[in-house]
Amino acid sequence: MHPVASFDIHFLQYLDEQGQATQALPDSATPDLLQALYRQMNLARLVDKRAVQLQRTGRLGTYPSSLGQEAVGVGVGSAMQADDVYCPYYRETGTLLERGVEIEEILAIWGGDERGQDYQHAAEDLPLCVPIATQLLHAAGVAFALQYKHRQLDEPTRVAVTCAGDGATSKGDFYEALNLAGVWKLPVVFIINNNQWAISVARSAQTASATIAQKAIAAGIQGLQVDGNDIIAVRTAVSDAIQRARGGEGPALIEAVTYRLCDHTTADDASRYCPPEALEQAWAREPLLRLGVYLREQGLWDDGAESDMQREQAEIMEGALRAYESRPPAAVTAMFDHLYASLPEALREQYQEVRELGRRVERESG
Repeated sequence: MHPVASFDIHFLQYLDEQGQATQALPDSATPDLLQALYRQMNLARLVDKRAVQLQRTGRLGTYPSSLGQEAVGVGVGSAMQADDVYCPYYRETGTLLERGVEIEEILAIWGGDERGQDYQHAAEDLPLCVPIATQLLHAAGVAFALQYKHRQLDEPTRVAVTCAGDGATSKGDFYEALNLAGVWKLPVVFIINNNQWAISVARSAQTASATIAQKAIAAGIQGLQVDGNDIIAVRTAVSDAIQRARGGEGPALIEAVTYRLCDHTTADDASRYCPPEALEQAWAREPLLRLGVYLREQGLWDDGAESDMQREQAEIMEGALRAYESRPPAAVTAMFDHLYASLPEALREQYQEVRELGRRVERESG
């Protein structure tokens, strides 16, 4: 026997766990950019914190925090161009903020108001996807459409970008999407947020693969593992992959290794399965602390800048909360209004019942 093929999976990191540079930073990592990324990660963490508080007080539905994973979301969003198309899953606060989605809209989504996904900005981005891994196939479909428009209609090349958790890589949708993207050389980038937990199932119980990035090999596409707590590495890897896809070089799979410092959602209790010592160690590696240490050591951040940021973002958050809580309610028939072009006969009786109930509530409350 003799080998017919061999492959390597590389790991990318610029800042280690102590916030020290492991190699020369890319030219794109300017002081202004690094400060902006730090602010955006802090804002994402603040939005998550307040959203959890809203849920605990009955003012928001079940919410999935991205605590400890802000470098993935903000890094991905920062790497995209405005006209690229994002196909998200549900742990997306940082990316949505980078894409220009309003905090009020994010809160509305998790408050049960689907109008929150009619974004004022990034209007062509897809809605949040709660079913596991289906958004990866959506991204492949979007990428096919973008490729067709470029080749047949001579439109500028655009790229589809999608994220999923490590648990999604155990679903058939994941492999189907990668296989299709590889065969057709689609302009799509897949990012896997490997936060070590598929709800309560540990990474070690999900797959025997040494890395998730190597799952790209079977699809014939590029695979790379990055330090998901290093926002410079995340942004650089995603930006490079997007540029290659835009240039016709095909798709890529990027595994961002991080750790979920929170419950899976507000309906979960991670203390039942997450070892406390692992959580304590993960807090020492988290992305905000890491970048903050680097910025301070470079003379790019200090206590005054931190205080100013916290004050400014608290004001932004309070304004967004007021806007969210003052939103007029959606029509009670909204659950029917956008499902069908013409409402089926079987649902018309239910529609009338809901509409009459809404009218009765209005009369009684008015």
